[in-house]
Amino acid sequence: MAEEAAAPAVAAGTEAAPPPGKMTMVVGVDESEHSFYALQWALQHFFPPPPQPQQYRLVVVTAKPSAASAVGLAGPGAADVLPYVEADLKKTALRVIDKAKALCAQVSDAVFEAVEGDARSVLCEAVERHHAEMLVVGSHGYGAIKRAVLGSVSDYCAHHAHCTVMIVKKPKHHKH
Repeated sequence: MAEEAAAPAVAAGTEAAPPPGKMTMVVGVDESEHSFYALQWALQHFFPPPPQPQQYRLVVVTAKPSAASAVGLAGPGAADVLPYVEADLKKTALRVIDKAKALCAQVSDAVFEAVEGDARSVLCEAVERHHAEMLVVGSHGYGAIKRAVLGSVSDYCAHHAHCTVMIVKKPKHHKH
């Protein structure tokens, strides 16, 4: 797969193992409210506010699609539009990372990365690179048909990541 070759990160973090006694948690985020709900849930349940000790090192990762895959076109004129698409994708990735940084202000040991590639591959590779014990992702709550057509990042990661995968679903609020 061409997407498996990750390009340099937009906002790279360290790739060293966490300090002794600290485990690593990777959280995948994108523009969706579902992914930020998952990040907030992980922060609430695993990252107590200081001065309490935090047992996890947090690695927040967002995948930035390549301009060519996002546009999905080739031929005359494609080269003209790619730089604009690339700039927009980079801005989106940085906006996602900035929002994640703001939410993670209480975390004492956090790394933020925007990595080019397909989200499924990017997250599984981040788990390997950071020797993570846990991967947290949100669930969009797609039905079976939409999931089959679009492909589910959380389903893929649950089967391919070499660590515990926590899929956080945003509760549906029913009005009676």
